[in-house]
Amino acid sequence: MSNPIVLIAEELSPATVKALGPDFEIRNCDGANREELFRSIVDADAILVRSATKLDSEALSHAKKLRIIARAGVGLDNVDVAAATTQGIMVVNAPTSNITSAAELAVSLLLASARNIVPANIALKKGEWKRSKFTGIELSEKTIGIVGFGRIGVLVAQRLAGFGVHLIAYDPFVQPAKAATHNVKMVSLDELLEQSDFITVHLPKTPETAGLIGEEALKKVKPTVRIINASRGGIVNEQALFTALKEGRVAGAGIDVYDSEPCTDSPLFTLDQVVSTPHLGASTDEAQEKAGIAVAKSVRLALSGELVPDAVNVSGGAIAKPVRPLLPLVENMGRIAAGLVAGAINRVHVEVSGEVVENELKILEISAMKGILTQLVHEPVSYVNAPLLAKDRGIETSLHTTLESPNFKVVAKVELTTNTGEVASASGTITGPNSTIKLVGIDKYELDVAISDQMAFIQYEDRPGMIGIIGGILGKSEINIANLQLARETKGGNALVVLTLDSEIPQSVLSEIANALDAKFAKTVNLS
Repeated sequence: MSNPIVLIAEELSPATVKALGPDFEIRNCDGANREELFRSIVDADAILVRSATKLDSEALSHAKKLRIIARAGVGLDNVDVAAATTQGIMVVNAPTSNITSAAELAVSLLLASARNIVPANIALKKGEWKRSKFTGIELSEKTIGIVGFGRIGVLVAQRLAGFGVHLIAYDPFVQPAKAATHNVKMVSLDELLEQSDFITVHLPKTPETAGLIGEEALKKVKPTVRIINASRGGIVNEQALFTALKEGRVAGAGIDVYDSEPCTDSPLFTLDQVVSTPHLGASTDEAQEKAGIAVAKSVRLALSGELVPDAVNVSGGAIAKPVRPLLPLVENMGRIAAGLVAGAINRVHVEVSGEVVENELKILEISAMKGILTQLVHEPVSYVNAPLLAKDRGIETSLHTTLESPNFKVVAKVELTTNTGEVASASGTITGPNSTIKLVGIDKYELDVAISDQMAFIQYEDRPGMIGIIGGILGKSEINIANLQLARETKGGNALVVLTLDSEIPQSVLSEIANALDAKFAKTVNLS
């Protein structure tokens, strides 16, 4: 019997092939060449890629034997995970391969900014000896604010601790006790902005974090502050930062990521006090080698039928057939519920009712955590790493089942509790031959709305004219409403509007709606 075929579509570390071992037939192709990719993928059992190979539904339609796609890196923007899952193809990546490199780059940018290393280097190479012009500052005794305290944020804190700094962090999803183990004090974003001598950003880019460090935030910082972004472009508003630097309201910056990439022409590049690099966070030999070895190990496990820790989609396995449709249902209820709370989550409770409870449902606790953590953390979340990530954050989970389901064949509810006592829940069901997921409840509000990629939830005091205001503001912003449902407690009591939309609502537009309605809350949830 011939060995399984492993197709390497891009240049990878030599350690990758070594880690695969002798049990496979290794082939190579240029994954960026579509015709060559289509020909080569036909009889491949596995394919290894980086970022240049686009594995969309068209490419996957040519794959007749493919069992696993391995991305030697963190992001999966070039892989259609949904299409792969439909075809029963496992998708894996290397979620922790670059975290050390990313953390070290952030520290490098911070130090380079503090000591004016880049402009001093350029001047000296031009024959200019200008020591006094490039006087810098020490890190010792300074306050460093870490925006986003996930794995990379923690690594940054550990590396900076040796400089004798005061560490504070903002992350609404991290419990203060967890941060305290790293000698980091959790604070509000405003407190961090006001107190920090250096600010380093380590957040995922979401509708809530896009533009987080923008014009208003930069009005609250010290004029001596230096801002570092080696996370995701767009979290720091580049135009607002440029203006603040020009006006002397910010002393310096270190930027590795940009709102639009590749970026070769930015006003920030004209300023001596800005250190700029071309998205080098994962660009180290070690990170590339770690990524290659990690995905090679995943390929070996997958092709031998064993558990794959870094799988980002579920292949079914021993999960009972009636339970499988509940996986995306519960995951999406978790994502919606997580989008409705602001504090650090410490408890997750899953309730399932209907005849399906006669099957083993423990996987649904993990499915709920996968959905919740997808909304909260930077790294990809899988059915294997979700419990570990939950444990790291001190989140407890529980599952309750009941055979009785008077209104629907099956209902799944995910309820979250935060460390401040805030509680939010989302309930859903599956209907029709296409297993359409419907949202049937938010907290005590009864609903009946099919979920979509873009959803918004607005709670306000019930009174006439509110729907018109919402429609008017969205219309002015050219945002089309696909569906709208109103639920209320009592006439004149609290009301909840749920919107499904054709496009994302910018935070500024959502804030305008919230202010116009004097809303109790206004949240968006992206389920794409």
